[in-house]
Amino acid sequence: MKKIRVLIIEDSGVIREFLKHIISRDPRLEVAAAVETAEEAFALLPKLDVDVISMDIRLPGMNGFDATKHIMTHYPTPVVVVSASVQDEDLKISMNALRAGAMAIMEKPVGVTHQDYEIMAERLCTQLAIMSQVKVIRQRTYGLANDATRVEPRSSSPRLPDIGEREFKFLAIVASTGGPRALLTILSDLPTNIPVPIAIVQHISSTFFHGFVSWLQDNCALPVLVPESGDLPAAGKVYVAPPDRHLTIARGRFHLLAGDPVCAQLPAGTVLFQSIAAEYGRSGLGVLLTGMGEDGAAGLLEMYNAGAYTIAEDESTAVVYGMPGVAVSIGAATEIIPLHYVQQRVLDLLNVNKEMVK
Repeated sequence: MKKIRVLIIEDSGVIREFLKHIISRDPRLEVAAAVETAEEAFALLPKLDVDVISMDIRLPGMNGFDATKHIMTHYPTPVVVVSASVQDEDLKISMNALRAGAMAIMEKPVGVTHQDYEIMAERLCTQLAIMSQVKVIRQRTYGLANDATRVEPRSSSPRLPDIGEREFKFLAIVASTGGPRALLTILSDLPTNIPVPIAIVQHISSTFFHGFVSWLQDNCALPVLVPESGDLPAAGKVYVAPPDRHLTIARGRFHLLAGDPVCAQLPAGTVLFQSIAAEYGRSGLGVLLTGMGEDGAAGLLEMYNAGAYTIAEDESTAVVYGMPGVAVSIGAATEIIPLHYVQQRVLDLLNVNKEMVK
């Protein structure tokens, strides 16, 4: 069985050797090369057969954000950001690297004497193995995928499917791998007169969660909050599910529930969608974006069966088509839409004309 070839970009010689040790001992992986700078990596990429890149975010010369943009433009290869820092500036660089096309952010494993070493080392190797299988699209910019992927929504006409006389009261969005970039595509320039609350489940390490929320707030006009149990959802605000709790809506209020993972996720998108189905029925609006696995699909089906309007991201733009693909396969999607059309569809459904907003 062919091993997965990993390129390590890490400026610290000690950590570089440490990562080589961790990766080399995994039977799925082998180190194709280990370099100090992004510029060295660019020189090697045309010559090496590389399946995935492990990259630090703070590098001498070009940082991880700019390096990711360059890689996605010239040598499209899955990139996993491996960072030891959760300082504000480093987190912003890491989040922007995700926006530029990086697949995921991982913590650097701790030393071999630390009790969590084996868990963190295994997590890193598994993430590299999984991300190596993602087919990366060459990008001209770090925004939307190139024009070749801009396909129309799957409907028989450009008009919206008939939604009848109804008023939507809540929007829920679920995403995983590739999600930060996808979420920003939808949320970044939403007008402030959105008439519903927006709840988000994004699978992300708890270490990077608050940096993700801060980054989202920096790039959105709407307030971005972490809800607490008992909070009343307010229109025009974005609520992000916190780590290690399922986010639900019941009797008009948010509830954070401890419990077992669902679809291997805590928080789980399926749990949020199920609560929206029960609480809002036909007045719910659900969007399932890129992500590995199947979280969200069963919950989206419950929303669909309750009469809600449900959207799954189209395969043409999904970084990983796992979660939306499962939703489509079980008939959970009212509509299947490429990412760059989702925002306008949501605005149409909510009867919001953002051109009228000053």
